[in-house]
Amino acid sequence: MKKILVVDNDLVFRQALTVDFIQRHYFVQEARSGQEGLSKYESFQPHLILSDVAMPGMDGFSFCRQVRSRADGQLVPFIFLTAKSQLQDLEKAQALRADDYITKPVKLEELNLRIQLHLERADRVNAEIVRLLQTQQTDINLSEKAEATNLDSPDLVPTDDLLFLTSAEERVFWKVIQGFTNKEISQRLYISPRTVQTHLSNILSKLNLKNRTQLSYFAYQRGYRPNITSELELKS
Repeated sequence: MKKILVVDNDLVFRQALTVDFIQRHYFVQEARSGQEGLSKYESFQPHLILSDVAMPGMDGFSFCRQVRSRADGQLVPFIFLTAKSQLQDLEKAQALRADDYITKPVKLEELNLRIQLHLERADRVNAEIVRLLQTQQTDINLSEKAEATNLDSPDLVPTDDLLFLTSAEERVFWKVIQGFTNKEISQRLYISPRTVQTHLSNILSKLNLKNRTQLSYFAYQRGYRPNITSELELKS
């Protein structure tokens, strides 16, 4: 079940929201100010925050700023629910990276629909982050395997130190100037085509070049001649 933190100094309004959310199978905690909301946030770790703006002590804007300043508060959906409807207030909420700004009064059905949309979006973002981290770790493992496999490969002659390339970029550098495509390089170095493209983009940026053709010409001018005997043997 998802957890919602409701922060509002209006007791009646706050409790009405809490009752409705519980009926919709959410876990709910309440706070009557930004300061109390921050304390509840730390202990409750909600999936979504619903906050008023005008509150005694720490107002909603300051509360949002505090949440967003935390590493664990960057992606938590933060919705302002307030009677303040001036454009400058909306602009301030956007500057604080709030996810939504809803003015009172609001129908509960509409509010809950928007809450569901933000929760679903947060789930998709979190799932994508997990996928990217897993992909990155896989690429690191495969790259380490490729480094061990190709350590004595004839074409991995060290490049000029002035190129300032990493070891992974050096391997891609030599494959590119041999004319291999990203897909072929990924197969030979055991990394994804996306990782190959990332290394290639870094190489071009470091050497102030625009494309593969310029990179090949650059290598030719400076006398880089990789030993391709091993590649010819593989193809024969």
